[in-house]
Amino acid sequence: MQIRNTYSSAAIATTFLAISFVFPVSVAASDRWDREFVHGITLKINGEKYYFEGAADGPNGEQDIPGHEWVQIKRNKYLAKHYNTGPFGAPQWWSSDAGDGELLWVMEAIIDTWTEAKAVKYYTNGYVHYHTLVSAKHGSRHPSKVAWLKHAAVTNFTFDGVPPLPGPEFAYEVSPGVDYNIAPNWDTPYAPGSAP
Repeated sequence: MQIRNTYSSAAIATTFLAISFVFPVSVAASDRWDREFVHGITLKINGEKYYFEGAADGPNGEQDIPGHEWVQIKRNKYLAKHYNTGPFGAPQWWSSDAGDGELLWVMEAIIDTWTEAKAVKYYTNGYVHYHTLVSAKHGSRHPSKVAWLKHAAVTNFTFDGVPPLPGPEFAYEVSPGVDYNIAPNWDTPYAPGSAP
């Protein structure tokens, strides 16, 4: 009888500790999903602040890719909504046949380095484009990390925007699903001093 009571007390204490550990973690995970998507998100990488390189049209002058709103879901992972909007609200920036401000893609972004092996791995999982990150403090590009982007189209439209597009040969028809054609640069080694 004495052993059973000791075991029960230990089991109760262990269960209580497990619940008290798991509950805050699950609440924190729930809070991540309830956060609002924002344009001009600040990324913290190794204690420093970075932006997605783009126009400085965030609420406080933060840089961002036009038409994008982000939410962080893990340490180096973000979700985004990509709308048909340009810098400072320019209309129909990405597509001439989609409505102004229409949701075109939903996205995943993973902050990581570029290596040949990682490039192949990311490409095979739909991350065909990487985007540069710039320091919020001095505007220089991150020395080694980029944002690997996976775009999943939510509707049919023509990708023919982003003035100035080099020419009409770069336009293409987009269908719902993972978009393997949006600015594929996965096989171009990252060099912080080069163009994105």
